[in-house]
Amino acid sequence: MQQHFHDAEHGGWFYSIDPQGAPLDQRKDLYTHAFILFACAHYWDKVREPLVESVLNAALEVVAQRFATDDGLYEACLDRDWSSLKTGPLQNPLMHLAEAFLATLSVREDIAVQQRLLALCAGMQKKFVVPQEGVLMEKPLGAVDNWFEPGHQFEWYFLLESSSLLRDSKLHRSLSRAFSYTEQLGVVEHNGAVRAMLDLESDPRRPRDSTQRIWAQAEYLRALTLRPDSEAAVLRQLQALQQRCLHAGGWYECRDEEGEVSRKDMPSTTPYHLATCYRGLVDYLS
Repeated sequence: MQQHFHDAEHGGWFYSIDPQGAPLDQRKDLYTHAFILFACAHYWDKVREPLVESVLNAALEVVAQRFATDDGLYEACLDRDWSSLKTGPLQNPLMHLAEAFLATLSVREDIAVQQRLLALCAGMQKKFVVPQEGVLMEKPLGAVDNWFEPGHQFEWYFLLESSSLLRDSKLHRSLSRAFSYTEQLGVVEHNGAVRAMLDLESDPRRPRDSTQRIWAQAEYLRALTLRPDSEAAVLRQLQALQQRCLHAGGWYECRDEEGEVSRKDMPSTTPYHLATCYRGLVDYLS
Protein backbone atom coordinates (compact mmCIF):
# COMPACT_ATOMS: atom_id res chain seq x y z
CA MET A 1 0.00 0.00 0.00
CA GLN A 2 2.75 2.43 0.95
CA GLN A 3 4.94 1.54 -2.03
CA HIS A 4 2.36 1.74 -4.80
CA PHE A 5 -0.62 3.77 -3.53
CA HIS A 6 0.96 6.54 -1.44
CA ASP A 7 1.47 9.87 -3.18
CA ALA A 8 4.96 10.97 -2.14
CA GLU A 9 4.58 14.35 -3.86
CA HIS A 10 1.23 15.59 -2.56
CA GLY A 11 0.48 13.20 0.30
CA GLY A 12 -2.52 10.95 0.69
CA TRP A 13 -3.19 7.80 -1.32
CA PHE A 14 -4.29 7.01 -4.87
CA TYR A 15 -7.52 5.17 -5.58
CA SER A 16 -6.09 2.69 -8.11
CA ILE A 17 -2.92 1.55 -9.88
CA ASP A 18 -2.23 -0.21 -13.18
CA PRO A 19 -0.72 -3.73 -13.50
CA GLN A 20 2.78 -2.23 -13.35
CA GLY A 21 2.02 -0.45 -10.07
CA ALA A 22 1.81 3.08 -11.50
CA PRO A 23 -1.05 5.36 -10.38
CA LEU A 24 -4.10 4.94 -12.58
CA ASP A 25 -6.77 7.14 -11.02
CA GLN A 26 -4.77 9.88 -9.32
CA ARG A 27 -7.65 11.70 -7.63
CA LYS A 28 -7.90 11.62 -3.85
CA ASP A 29 -11.22 10.24 -2.74
CA LEU A 30 -12.66 9.83 0.73
CA TYR A 31 -13.74 6.23 0.07
CA THR A 32 -10.10 5.20 -0.42
CA HIS A 33 -8.87 7.03 2.66
CA ALA A 34 -11.70 5.63 4.78
CA PHE A 35 -10.69 2.08 3.89
CA ILE A 36 -7.04 2.86 4.59
CA LEU A 37 -8.08 3.92 8.09
CA PHE A 38 -10.26 0.83 8.43
CA ALA A 39 -7.46 -1.49 7.32
CA CYS A 40 -4.76 0.15 9.41
CA ALA A 41 -6.88 0.02 12.57
CA HIS A 42 -7.54 -3.70 12.16
CA TYR A 43 -3.96 -4.47 11.16
CA TRP A 44 -2.47 -2.47 14.01
CA ASP A 45 -4.73 -4.30 16.46
CA LYS A 46 -3.14 -7.56 15.30
CA VAL A 47 0.54 -6.62 14.99
CA ARG A 48 0.98 -3.49 17.17
CA GLU A 49 3.85 -2.28 15.01
CA PRO A 50 4.64 1.45 15.39
CA LEU A 51 4.88 1.87 11.60
CA VAL A 52 1.27 0.73 11.18
CA GLU A 53 -0.02 3.17 13.78
CA SER A 54 1.98 5.98 12.16
CA VAL A 55 0.21 5.31 8.84
CA LEU A 56 -3.11 5.26 10.69
CA ASN A 57 -2.29 8.62 12.27
CA ALA A 58 -1.18 10.06 8.93
CA ALA A 59 -4.43 8.96 7.28
CA LEU A 60 -6.47 10.51 10.10
CA GLU A 61 -4.57 13.77 9.66
CA VAL A 62 -5.12 13.80 5.90
CA VAL A 63 -8.86 13.20 6.31
CA ALA A 64 -9.15 15.96 8.91
CA GLN A 65 -7.03 18.53 7.09
CA ARG A 66 -7.93 17.86 3.46
CA PHE A 67 -11.45 16.42 3.26
CA ALA A 68 -13.24 17.95 6.26
CA THR A 69 -15.84 20.68 5.82
CA ASP A 70 -17.32 23.06 8.38
CA ASP A 71 -20.49 21.05 9.02
CA GLY A 72 -18.88 17.85 10.32
CA LEU A 73 -18.97 16.23 6.88
CA TYR A 74 -16.30 15.61 4.24
CA GLU A 75 -15.75 16.13 0.53
CA ALA A 76 -16.21 12.94 -1.47
CA CYS A 77 -13.34 13.53 -3.89
CA LEU A 78 -10.48 16.00 -4.50
CA ASP A 79 -7.91 16.37 -7.25
CA ARG A 80 -4.43 14.93 -6.85
CA ASP A 81 -3.08 18.24 -5.52
CA TRP A 82 -6.07 18.54 -3.14
CA SER A 83 -7.79 21.22 -5.22
CA SER A 84 -11.57 21.12 -5.18
CA LEU A 85 -13.62 19.11 -7.69
CA LYS A 86 -16.83 20.47 -6.15
CA THR A 87 -18.20 16.99 -5.48
CA GLY A 88 -19.53 17.85 -2.05
CA PRO A 89 -20.36 15.09 0.47
CA LEU A 90 -21.83 11.74 -0.61
CA GLN A 91 -23.40 9.08 1.57
CA ASN A 92 -21.29 6.01 0.77
CA PRO A 93 -17.78 7.35 1.53
CA LEU A 94 -19.15 9.03 4.66
CA MET A 95 -20.55 5.72 5.86
CA HIS A 96 -17.21 4.00 5.38
CA LEU A 97 -15.48 6.85 7.17
CA ALA A 98 -17.84 6.36 10.11
CA GLU A 99 -16.99 2.66 10.00
CA ALA A 100 -13.27 3.50 9.95
CA PHE A 101 -13.64 5.84 12.92
CA LEU A 102 -15.43 3.05 14.82
CA ALA A 103 -12.62 0.63 13.92
CA THR A 104 -10.06 3.12 15.24
CA LEU A 105 -11.98 3.58 18.51
CA SER A 106 -12.18 -0.19 18.91
CA VAL A 107 -8.38 -0.45 19.15
CA ARG A 108 -7.51 2.69 21.12
CA GLU A 109 -8.99 5.60 23.01
CA ASP A 110 -9.03 8.66 20.78
CA ILE A 111 -11.08 11.68 21.84
CA ALA A 112 -10.49 13.54 18.56
CA VAL A 113 -11.76 10.61 16.48
CA GLN A 114 -14.74 10.21 18.80
CA GLN A 115 -15.66 13.87 18.37
CA ARG A 116 -15.29 13.65 14.58
CA LEU A 117 -17.51 10.56 14.51
CA LEU A 118 -20.26 12.24 16.53
CA ALA A 119 -20.05 15.36 14.34
CA LEU A 120 -20.22 13.19 11.21
CA CYS A 121 -23.38 11.45 12.40
CA ALA A 122 -24.95 14.76 13.38
CA GLY A 123 -24.15 16.11 9.92
CA MET A 124 -25.65 13.03 8.26
CA GLN A 125 -28.85 13.48 10.25
CA LYS A 126 -29.09 17.13 9.27
CA LYS A 127 -28.04 16.94 5.61
CA PHE A 128 -29.04 13.46 4.41
CA VAL A 129 -32.05 12.17 6.38
CA VAL A 130 -35.59 12.81 5.10
CA PRO A 131 -37.43 13.86 8.29
CA GLN A 132 -40.81 12.30 7.52
CA GLU A 133 -39.65 8.81 6.54
CA GLY A 134 -36.32 8.80 8.38
CA VAL A 135 -34.49 7.31 5.38
CA LEU A 136 -30.97 8.36 4.51
CA MET A 137 -30.45 9.60 0.95
CA GLU A 138 -27.40 9.04 -1.23
CA LYS A 139 -26.88 12.78 -1.83
CA PRO A 140 -27.59 15.73 0.47
CA LEU A 141 -31.22 16.77 0.75
CA GLY A 142 -32.24 19.05 -2.11
CA ALA A 143 -29.69 17.62 -4.55
CA VAL A 144 -30.89 16.93 -8.09
CA ASP A 145 -31.60 13.30 -9.02
CA ASN A 146 -31.43 11.91 -5.49
CA TRP A 147 -32.37 8.41 -4.30
CA PHE A 148 -31.90 6.00 -1.40
CA GLU A 149 -30.58 2.46 -1.30
CA PRO A 150 -32.03 -0.10 1.12
CA GLY A 151 -28.67 -1.88 1.34
CA HIS A 152 -26.97 1.26 2.61
CA GLN A 153 -29.85 1.93 4.96
CA PHE A 154 -29.31 -1.51 6.54
CA GLU A 155 -25.53 -1.05 6.57
CA TRP A 156 -25.80 2.25 8.45
CA TYR A 157 -28.28 0.70 10.88
CA PHE A 158 -25.83 -2.05 11.80
CA LEU A 159 -22.98 0.41 12.43
CA LEU A 160 -25.15 2.62 14.63
CA GLU A 161 -26.91 -0.17 16.52
CA SER A 162 -23.67 -2.03 17.23
CA SER A 163 -21.95 1.03 18.73
CA SER A 164 -22.61 2.04 22.35
CA LEU A 165 -21.40 5.53 21.39
CA LEU A 166 -23.85 5.96 18.49
CA ARG A 167 -26.80 3.95 19.74
CA ASP A 168 -29.71 6.25 20.57
CA SER A 169 -28.21 9.15 18.61
CA LYS A 170 -30.61 11.13 16.42
CA LEU A 171 -29.28 9.34 13.35
CA HIS A 172 -29.75 5.95 14.99
CA ARG A 173 -33.31 6.81 15.98
CA SER A 174 -34.09 7.89 12.41
CA LEU A 175 -32.80 4.69 10.86
CA SER A 176 -34.43 2.52 13.52
CA ARG A 177 -37.75 4.19 12.80
CA ALA A 178 -37.26 3.73 9.06
CA PHE A 179 -36.23 0.07 9.24
CA SER A 180 -39.69 -1.40 8.67
CA TYR A 181 -40.43 1.19 5.98
CA THR A 182 -37.22 0.22 4.18
CA GLU A 183 -38.11 -3.46 4.43
CA GLN A 184 -41.59 -2.90 3.02
CA LEU A 185 -40.32 -1.01 -0.02
CA GLY A 186 -36.86 -2.45 -0.47
CA VAL A 187 -37.19 -6.18 0.22
CA VAL A 188 -39.06 -8.52 -2.14
CA GLU A 189 -41.60 -10.32 0.00
CA HIS A 190 -41.62 -13.75 -1.62
CA ASN A 191 -37.85 -14.34 -1.79
CA GLY A 192 -36.20 -11.80 0.53
CA ALA A 193 -34.17 -10.13 -2.23
CA VAL A 194 -33.06 -6.55 -1.55
CA ARG A 195 -33.78 -4.01 -4.29
CA ALA A 196 -30.95 -1.71 -5.36
CA MET A 197 -32.46 1.79 -5.53
CA LEU A 198 -35.67 3.55 -4.51
CA ASP A 199 -36.90 7.03 -5.40
CA LEU A 200 -38.83 9.03 -2.82
CA GLU A 201 -39.49 11.90 -5.21
CA SER A 202 -41.76 9.89 -7.52
CA ASP A 203 -43.35 6.62 -6.38
CA PRO A 204 -41.20 4.78 -3.80
CA ARG A 205 -43.26 1.64 -4.40
CA ARG A 206 -41.82 1.47 -7.92
CA PRO A 207 -38.08 0.78 -7.60
CA ARG A 208 -35.72 3.00 -9.50
CA ASP A 209 -33.46 -0.02 -9.91
CA SER A 210 -34.72 -3.53 -9.07
CA THR A 211 -31.32 -5.21 -9.41
CA GLN A 212 -30.70 -7.59 -6.52
CA ARG A 213 -27.08 -7.27 -5.39
CA ILE A 214 -25.35 -9.69 -3.05
CA TRP A 215 -23.77 -6.97 -0.90
CA ALA A 216 -27.21 -5.53 -0.06
CA GLN A 217 -28.45 -9.04 0.76
CA ALA A 218 -25.51 -9.50 3.14
CA GLU A 219 -26.05 -6.13 4.81
CA TYR A 220 -29.74 -6.83 5.37
CA LEU A 221 -28.92 -10.15 7.01
CA ARG A 222 -26.28 -8.54 9.21
CA ALA A 223 -28.68 -5.79 10.27
CA LEU A 224 -31.34 -8.33 11.19
CA THR A 225 -28.98 -9.92 13.72
CA LEU A 226 -29.36 -6.73 15.81
CA ARG A 227 -33.14 -6.43 15.52
CA PRO A 228 -35.38 -7.60 18.41
CA ASP A 229 -37.19 -10.93 18.01
CA SER A 230 -35.38 -11.59 14.76
CA GLU A 231 -34.69 -15.34 14.93
CA ALA A 232 -37.12 -16.32 12.16
CA ALA A 233 -36.08 -13.41 9.95
CA VAL A 234 -32.35 -14.15 10.36
CA LEU A 235 -32.88 -17.79 9.40
CA ARG A 236 -35.04 -16.82 6.41
CA GLN A 237 -32.50 -14.32 5.12
CA LEU A 238 -29.56 -16.65 5.74
CA GLN A 239 -31.30 -19.25 3.58
CA ALA A 240 -32.01 -16.59 0.94
CA LEU A 241 -28.33 -15.60 0.87
CA GLN A 242 -27.22 -19.22 0.55
CA GLN A 243 -29.77 -20.24 -2.06
CA ARG A 244 -29.82 -17.12 -4.23
CA CYS A 245 -26.32 -15.71 -3.98
CA LEU A 246 -23.74 -18.39 -3.20
CA HIS A 247 -22.40 -21.32 -5.23
CA ALA A 248 -19.49 -23.73 -5.00
CA GLY A 249 -17.21 -21.49 -7.07
CA GLY A 250 -18.01 -18.21 -5.33
CA TRP A 251 -21.10 -16.03 -5.60
CA TYR A 252 -23.61 -14.44 -7.95
CA GLU A 253 -23.00 -10.71 -7.84
CA CYS A 254 -26.36 -9.56 -9.26
CA ARG A 255 -29.74 -10.90 -10.22
CA ASP A 256 -32.34 -8.97 -12.18
CA GLU A 257 -35.95 -8.33 -11.20
CA GLU A 258 -36.97 -11.77 -12.51
CA GLY A 259 -34.24 -13.45 -10.47
CA GLU A 260 -31.95 -14.24 -13.41
CA VAL A 261 -28.21 -13.85 -12.88
CA SER A 262 -27.32 -10.55 -14.59
CA ARG A 263 -23.64 -10.24 -13.71
CA LYS A 264 -21.20 -13.13 -14.02
CA ASP A 265 -18.02 -11.58 -12.61
CA MET A 266 -17.12 -11.53 -8.92
CA PRO A 267 -15.72 -8.08 -7.96
CA SER A 268 -13.25 -7.86 -5.10
CA THR A 269 -15.43 -5.54 -2.99
CA THR A 270 -17.93 -8.31 -2.25
CA PRO A 271 -15.80 -10.48 0.10
CA TYR A 272 -15.63 -7.50 2.47
CA HIS A 273 -19.44 -7.49 2.76
CA LEU A 274 -19.58 -11.27 3.14
CA ALA A 275 -16.83 -11.30 5.79
CA THR A 276 -18.50 -8.59 7.88
CA CYS A 277 -21.84 -10.33 7.48
CA TYR A 278 -20.40 -13.63 8.67
CA ARG A 279 -18.72 -11.84 11.57
CA GLY A 280 -22.11 -10.41 12.54
CA LEU A 281 -23.66 -13.87 12.35
CA VAL A 282 -20.90 -15.34 14.55
CA ASP A 283 -21.54 -12.66 17.18
CA TYR A 284 -25.29 -13.25 16.90
CA LEU A 285 -25.03 -17.02 17.31
CA SER A 286 -22.56 -16.77 20.21
